[in-house]
Amino acid sequence: MNLIIAKGLLIPFLGTALGSALVFFMKKELNGTVQKILSGFAAGVMVAASVWSLLIPSMEMASDRGKLAFIPAVVGFCLGMIFLLILDKTVPHMHLDETQEGPKSKMQKTTMMVLAVTLHNIPEGMAVGILYAGWASGSATITEAGALSLALGIAIQNFPEGAIISMPLHSRGLSKGKSCWYGILSGIVEPVAGLLTILLASLVMPVLPYFLSFAAGAMIYVVVEELVPEMAEGEHSNLGTIAFMLGFALMMVLDVALG
Repeated sequence: MNLIIAKGLLIPFLGTALGSALVFFMKKELNGTVQKILSGFAAGVMVAASVWSLLIPSMEMASDRGKLAFIPAVVGFCLGMIFLLILDKTVPHMHLDETQEGPKSKMQKTTMMVLAVTLHNIPEGMAVGILYAGWASGSATITEAGALSLALGIAIQNFPEGAIISMPLHSRGLSKGKSCWYGILSGIVEPVAGLLTILLASLVMPVLPYFLSFAAGAMIYVVVEELVPEMAEGEHSNLGTIAFMLGFALMMVLDVALG
């Protein structure tokens, strides 16, 4: 069981690392069309994972409340959205001002970009940890396949995110090695956050429905704030929408058929 959990926690980090490594194979920024497709696909995966892996289990675990079983899901979901909203307002956003010049401003932008994405990755790591903690506890509403599908979904979302960090950093003058390393560093917090969540499982379990929906709210915020604008950016195209459909369908199949 410990090996299964370890693999599950490392899968999202692997997505970030692989995405960051694209800087070694591409000369310029990620192609706009490719970025639209990846963002749309990741958005579909994240929305489906939030519903089937997080919100539905949250309501099922609170089924003893009868018609009020929705309360933990609603409260946690809203808190997750608000948490990311506050995070976006208090921490520099990853889309930074390009008008500043000079070595100092470049270093500041590098630090702020990595910090912003790193903090956004913490709730995602917690989400995976929460599901694996629930599965390890023997909860009937959380399966190994459900936890794995969420980890895979986050890894898919992290792949373009890693590239979105490393490639602009290289274009600002950093070496490919350093740019890749910064991207990888931004993803290390995910397995760490997941492991801490599992270690604190005895404290988490009594309020697990709220934590599940909190993670869902945090991920939906990322979808609405980051991925959807990116898939619709620039010249009108339906590629992002089609990719969203495919991502949503894939995650729905993984979670329902395998779960």
